[in-house]
Amino acid sequence: RSFISSLNNKDFNFTTKFFSLFSLFFFFFFFFSSQNNMDVAQTERAYQKQRLIFENKKRSVPAKSRDLRYVKSVGLGFKTPVEAREMHYIDKKCPFTGDVSIRGRILTGVVRSLKMERTCTVRRDYLHYIKKYNRFEKRHKQVSAHVSPCFRDIAIGDVVTIGQCRPLSKTVRFNVLRVAKVGGTKKQFSKF
Repeated sequence: RSFISSLNNKDFNFTTKFFSLFSLFFFFFFFFSSQNNMDVAQTERAYQKQRLIFENKKRSVPAKSRDLRYVKSVGLGFKTPVEAREMHYIDKKCPFTGDVSIRGRILTGVVRSLKMERTCTVRRDYLHYIKKYNRFEKRHKQVSAHVSPCFRDIAIGDVVTIGQCRPLSKTVRFNVLRVAKVGGTKKQFSKF
């Protein structure tokens, strides 16, 4: 309050008013811009950070290396999404930025539900042969899979490729690796 009243004082000339407002502006600018981009990911009660990144550097570092991010390739011909490198989310169950390795089965299915947080339900349709009647019957299985925040435009009906990983929860043992968007509203050929 005293600072603002001193600005209104007649003794101050234009340059001192200008420099004091200029310094006040830069104080707020650097205060809000100096907060790390990781603050975007701080939505939980516990501090969220990537396991392999040390954030407590004492020395001043250049702007390029200030925003360190751990990103890896899952292999098996799957490309790491650009969002995994550029976004500032923290997800320890993400196959691209977390500590989850993909091994075992690679499956494909259709997204049926997105009601769970960071988890989707994938429906897999298949045919079962009945020997007695020499015919096939339709069957399906539903699999829960973890969805990384880098796949933010996933929707019900999309075809996803999921890879097996360690158990992430009671029902989740798979991770989404690729999302293929469904075409237009035209009738197209489907499996059944």
